[in-house]
Amino acid sequence: MSRVNNQPKKGNDGHSSVTRALVLAGLMAFVLQACDTDVEPNCQATNAPTANCPEPVAVDDPFITELAKRRQWYDSRELGEVGIEPAELARTFDMPVSNAVGKVIPPTDDGSQDSLALKIWMIEQARHTVDAIYYIYNDDLAGQAVLGALCDAVIRGVDVRLVVDAAGSFSFPKSALRMLDACEEDAGYMRNAEGQPTRQRARVQVAVFNALTNLSASPNRRSHDKLLITDGEFGESAFLITGGRNIALDYYGLTEAGEFDPRTYRDVELLLRPADAPRKDDIGVLTSGYVSALFLFKGNRLLEAHHNEPARARYRSERTRAREALAKLKQFPAMRERFAKMPVYTSEGLVETRVRLVEQMSHVVDKRVVRDAVDNYLNSPNSVLFVLNEVLSQTSAGGQSRICSPYLFLARYEDSDGQVVVDEAADIRAYIDAHPEAEIEIVTNSAMTSDNFPAQSVIDFDTAPRLLLDAELRQRWLDLGSEDETRAELTNSDAWKSQVAHPRIHIYQTGLNDSDLFPGGTETYGKLHAKFWLAEPYGFIGTTNFDYRSRLYNSEMGYFFEAEPLAEDLNAVFEELKSQSYRWGSPEWLQMRENLKAAGGVKGQTLRRQRTIFKTLRTTGLEWEF
Repeated sequence: MSRVNNQPKKGNDGHSSVTRALVLAGLMAFVLQACDTDVEPNCQATNAPTANCPEPVAVDDPFITELAKRRQWYDSRELGEVGIEPAELARTFDMPVSNAVGKVIPPTDDGSQDSLALKIWMIEQARHTVDAIYYIYNDDLAGQAVLGALCDAVIRGVDVRLVVDAAGSFSFPKSALRMLDACEEDAGYMRNAEGQPTRQRARVQVAVFNALTNLSASPNRRSHDKLLITDGEFGESAFLITGGRNIALDYYGLTEAGEFDPRTYRDVELLLRPADAPRKDDIGVLTSGYVSALFLFKGNRLLEAHHNEPARARYRSERTRAREALAKLKQFPAMRERFAKMPVYTSEGLVETRVRLVEQMSHVVDKRVVRDAVDNYLNSPNSVLFVLNEVLSQTSAGGQSRICSPYLFLARYEDSDGQVVVDEAADIRAYIDAHPEAEIEIVTNSAMTSDNFPAQSVIDFDTAPRLLLDAELRQRWLDLGSEDETRAELTNSDAWKSQVAHPRIHIYQTGLNDSDLFPGGTETYGKLHAKFWLAEPYGFIGTTNFDYRSRLYNSEMGYFFEAEPLAEDLNAVFEELKSQSYRWGSPEWLQMRENLKAAGGVKGQTLRRQRTIFKTLRTTGLEWEF
């Protein structure tokens, strides 16, 4: 990791250059002078009502006033007038390494429900600000409960920003989001770091990322981010959480009735707090700056409440629904216990670590993402893959790397003359051959646990074969007909058995004998959705899949860390997932596939057509879309 073991680069003023970039992005209100955040005009009149007015003892706090301006929405025209391009600022950050404390939230049944309780607890404990960015925001009990918590937050004086992706959250009612904006009518006034009431009124600002109704937006460029940050600019009081979980019950092992759902997505998250008193380059401030850049992306659309009576009536109904959902969630026995333990959960078990925020917002504006993939990558120094290569350069050649990703593709790029310029599978094999002690282990989905059949076909007929098989066996595997894979001459050959059992490249697929699909199955495994990388003492947890879409198109984010205890926790997660998996190409894996075909249903029928799906993707070029 760039400068993992070094101090951040300093400018002449003693602050990191990323701070200057964030100041430019975050303090653009001072340049534009377009935001007036004074108290309500009516409050200054002689007949001012007491409702919606600051307390008589309220103070004018310069920091809170500046903070409100840093968090203000501006449209692309206003930003363009002063030459500010948020995506380019995100690309050119000189991101430093920060001190933090953190813990891993595992993909266990307890971990999933703890995660939901934690997010709502964070919002309810926030004293100053809440920022939330999610790819999928569902209109279910989880989504409504979070809305209720956000509405309550602004009413007590917490400034709220919410960003949802236009495609990922397409089904979420815009009226519910406008309801959240309408909560601003009852907003309280912000408090400063000392807890004093100020004359700065809290707001709700809701943005739809790369809105499909915005003609300048690209429907293929999405914010896949998943981030909640509370009190981000208030030092040790800040909390941050990111990983694979969206705002939907499917990610939290819970049904609408409060019962445990074993078919949940299996995800990993990282909870962080700044380790230092408030400073301009702590992880809370840096992450808040990233939120500001994403919030102000030119393709976004700000959602605002309508102010006619029918709309107000609808918002009142939506607010009631959200608050009832929050109350209902808290009353479930399992959740009641989890909410009660949150003060201890968030104060114990956090370990010291060095962290670096990585983000690839610039992906949403990159051109010729396939043909110019290498150039785009080299010009994206804050991206996951760029920093990952920096970290790998610091690890020992004989070390072990572990990757977990639900979708796993290996790049192979050609230039305009058809010459191969990148072949990641060949590079990995060459590295393994050159370093006899090196080892790579991968856990990904199987056809049994995947919810993305096209992506799974790429894993089974491109990623794994390119890493494990020679060219002849790869083609024979792809050309194998509809015959039983366990009985085929290919899979019973010595060449197949020796190559899939590579001693230092191990690919595992989750599932075993899933009880949801097979009589006599021992466990329901859900769907693997965790995204992390590990080479002790380094690790990464974030939102990015190791696939083409995350690599080329999506805005993604996460944190690299350097801490032995966190690495050990993540290693334990990997071992547990591995114990629930079959090794790709093994007799057990082949039999699992045959069992799935025999079981029929959507997955069984799709598996029978898996080779056709892959060939179609390759022929049409659509493999780049997954």
